[in-house]
Amino acid sequence: MTTARAHTRQAPKHDVGIARAAGARTCLADLEPGTEQTILTYGQFSLIDAIVAVLDKTGPADVAISTWTAGGADLTHAEGFLRDHRITRLRFIVDRSFLQRQPGYARQLTDLFGVDAVRTTRSHAKFATVTAPGWTVSMPTAMNLNMNSRLEYLQVSTDPGLHAFFTQVVDDLWLEEPPGIQWDAGLPTLGSLPDIAPQHTIQMGQVTI
Repeated sequence: MTTARAHTRQAPKHDVGIARAAGARTCLADLEPGTEQTILTYGQFSLIDAIVAVLDKTGPADVAISTWTAGGADLTHAEGFLRDHRITRLRFIVDRSFLQRQPGYARQLTDLFGVDAVRTTRSHAKFATVTAPGWTVSMPTAMNLNMNSRLEYLQVSTDPGLHAFFTQVVDDLWLEEPPGIQWDAGLPTLGSLPDIAPQHTIQMGQVTI
């Protein structure tokens, strides 16, 4: 049985805000090691825009992205950062339905980045990690890679423990799943992460009358 995983941590210096018009760079202008920001937007920027704003801070970095969907322009944008070496390594996690829902984008994803840069699983999790010297950035979010004009949630944290948690998710999937986009992928095992044990408030047994 697959169980939940969790990371518990003390809260770092934290900023919150609603971006009604501001772009990603403005929202993340004060990001530095030891800080964390929680942002609500109205969809004026996408997850890829937020990653770009973080790369402006970190310099060349290793990037991992877990997304439910993506658009062609966003994939091409990411490829450009690989070519100019702003992204030194890029790994994608996508839901198994991506091939059926967006076959053209699925082909573009593997054509641009190669099959070994992609893993498929049954997933609705959306997050990114950015890893560079002096920086451990994790970005849990409601955003997909493409832009959506609706209320969206984004957290950008430099907490090393949270970053290690999400990075281990990515590393486990790279070991569990075959390269490329697979339709028959199952739920991830994530075997190296600690389980949250279930707690039963009622003891199960037989009642004698």
